[in-house]
Amino acid sequence: MEYITDLHLHSKYSRACSKNLDLAGNTAAGRKKGIQVIGTGDFTHPEWFKELTDNTEDLGNGLLKYKESTHKDDPVFMLTQEISCIYSKNGKMRRNHIVITAPSLKVVGKIADALGKIGNISSDGRPILGMSSEELAKTVLDISEKCLIIPAHIWTPWFSTFGSKSGYDSLEECFGEVTKYIYAFESGLSSDPEMNRRVKELDGLALVSNGDAHSPPNLGREATVFNLENLSYSNIYSAIKESKMRGSDPKLKNKISYTIEFYPEEGKYHWDGHRDCKVRLSPEETIKCKEICPKCKKKVTVGVEARVEGLATRSKEEVEKIKDEFTPYKSLIPLEEVISEVVGVGKKSKTVQIEYERILKENNFSEFDVLLHSSLEDLKEVLTPEEHEAIKRMRNGDIQIEPGYDGEYGTVKIFKPEERDGKAVQSTLF
Repeated sequence: MEYITDLHLHSKYSRACSKNLDLAGNTAAGRKKGIQVIGTGDFTHPEWFKELTDNTEDLGNGLLKYKESTHKDDPVFMLTQEISCIYSKNGKMRRNHIVITAPSLKVVGKIADALGKIGNISSDGRPILGMSSEELAKTVLDISEKCLIIPAHIWTPWFSTFGSKSGYDSLEECFGEVTKYIYAFESGLSSDPEMNRRVKELDGLALVSNGDAHSPPNLGREATVFNLENLSYSNIYSAIKESKMRGSDPKLKNKISYTIEFYPEEGKYHWDGHRDCKVRLSPEETIKCKEICPKCKKKVTVGVEARVEGLATRSKEEVEKIKDEFTPYKSLIPLEEVISEVVGVGKKSKTVQIEYERILKENNFSEFDVLLHSSLEDLKEVLTPEEHEAIKRMRNGDIQIEPGYDGEYGTVKIFKPEERDGKAVQSTLF
């Protein structure tokens, strides 16, 4: 059976995160989205750990259920944590974010005790620790070999394993002798599987995708879909350990079926540039200007696409020839953004929120039902003609994008300017 999961997110105890990121808020948001398993995030934070201990039920399979959960479609929780490692190695300052999973609250307690001796785990749900990525992995795996160590948003310039600003050129350089225990990596919002397929070193690892949500509405903007014998931590662990980005055994009993992706151009570090000067550069333009901002003459932030190009060991043409050997993926636009473009107002506006709730509640749908599962024919009874056309185009990849750069999100547009009358899409077009 297939299960949609989003395992990397934060709690209300992380800085710059919504106060609604609690068990009740995440349960409700996960149900609306159609997610079956959500990461807890932030399990080392003492107050969050207490909430998890007091307010969840151990299901006996390594997963937890919110005690006040009443709906049959409510998600369950898997224990997860992101750690920010900041340290010096090989003469360079390194900043790396690592996602950890754990099989039980007992193991979490031991991890928190160990990491609490190294740094402050109480001030931020995503603690900053002065230890290397390799040391973190060793510490956690010494506590339980059933934990997973997953490099987070692996290409992000400032805080990742391959980041242009403080990362490495290989997994081995980063993780040393524990590299063999790194079974997966997270693609991040600014890259998609197509880009990661260009790096042969990643072939033998599982590619996972997660929303990295800092508020409940952003749950599931990326996700990993597992095919499992039954739902349990051990089966998810097995699927991640045994699946490969390229060449997975089709006979695996537990495996990754596909990932759900943000359009990478919409990520805020896809292209290069300098936000303060409003300068956006393609990788080719960055090479021409020698990584120097043409306005202020300072060094630009080199984004994900350029960084992938720099480490690529396959051409785009080579990837295209062997694309059927890789785990598939599907690129989606969140439903709020689809509605927002149709009606011509912001996605947080009352108009968009009312329509979002109408679509889900009146039809007993989840967001992924609308974006992914339901046939276009069935959706005719649910959506306005303009919304239906937007979903059709999104599924076909018929969109226009301005890439994000240097911390600025990119923009995705489904309709062309000439198809709009004022703000709202012209219904006469359909």
